[in-house]
Amino acid sequence: MAARALRIGLIPGDGIGREVIPAARRVLEALPTSLNLKFSFVDLNAGFETFQKTGSALPEATLETLQGECDGALFGAVSSPTTKVQGYSSPIVALRKKLDLYANIRPVKSVGSRDKGGKVDLVIVRENTEDLYVKEEKTYEGPNGKIAEAIKRISERASSRIARMAGDIALRRQRARETGFDSIHRQALVTITHKSNVLSQTDGLFRETARHALAQSPYNELAVEEQIVDSMVYKLFRQPSAYDVIVAPNLYGDLLSDGAAALVGSLGVVPSANVGDGFAIGEPCHGSAPDIQGKGVANPIATIRSVGLMLEFLGEERAAGYIYEAVDGNLEEGRVLSPDLGGKAGTNEVVEDVLNRL
Repeated sequence: MAARALRIGLIPGDGIGREVIPAARRVLEALPTSLNLKFSFVDLNAGFETFQKTGSALPEATLETLQGECDGALFGAVSSPTTKVQGYSSPIVALRKKLDLYANIRPVKSVGSRDKGGKVDLVIVRENTEDLYVKEEKTYEGPNGKIAEAIKRISERASSRIARMAGDIALRRQRARETGFDSIHRQALVTITHKSNVLSQTDGLFRETARHALAQSPYNELAVEEQIVDSMVYKLFRQPSAYDVIVAPNLYGDLLSDGAAALVGSLGVVPSANVGDGFAIGEPCHGSAPDIQGKGVANPIATIRSVGLMLEFLGEERAAGYIYEAVDGNLEEGRVLSPDLGGKAGTNEVVEDVLNRL
């Protein structure tokens, strides 16, 4: 059988993205030949530094190459300014919209001694295209000073497809458990997160639509519950093992994802993928980390796990499994760890340890 050819766009972005994306390429190149995969790569530009040089954070050439040539992509990090910069907008947000990557998938799993709040093995499925992140804001003068307003947009279409994505992930995780994959859970569970007790129209629509979608076959075999977002934050930190798959609108998913990372020690171990129908971009959850840029100590684990996540959504679950097993072995042993996890190993040392396990 001919090897499956996959062309992967590599977008280092800013800061430590230039250090972790090369690590990701090395992992793909080191996968066992028995997987029958053949990778080719194309280097692409995006990010704040690209904006400073060219006037565009997401050059049209990058977008055209992703759309016309690539099966998937890996994005390193982006340095977004904290104050408004005329003409600048986040390239990763633009990619999500342009490529209709409507789901942000963030698995959070504890391994070994790095548990901060008990065993954790959950996936947060965040709607990626709407909510307050449509960025329709205005500021105007009121009788007592300035007033700022923002649109919170929730649609039935977006809510339904993100719920189905969460259902698909829950079913896939359950199948993996039934074939012997290690997990703290016995039964698939989807938790719908919202604030419909206050936002009865927007979050109310999200809640109702997600409920309806998950009541249809094949998702009707799943256990489904609801959780108000503020009480969920409390429970997430008190009883993280209670959650399996969490589905949430954009803003809540964003906040819960970064919060959950604290349960496993560092953003440096938490992967994510921006997923649409037939395309996925793996993206570590950490930022560009300018304070450690160029020092060779950036943790590559989140990026390597993001490689696995990208492959998973490209239909290569077996290849993803090899990567997850190698990373878990590194963390379980705890001998070759980067400084953010209390170790002394540099980026390349961690990568070499993972490659040896592959």
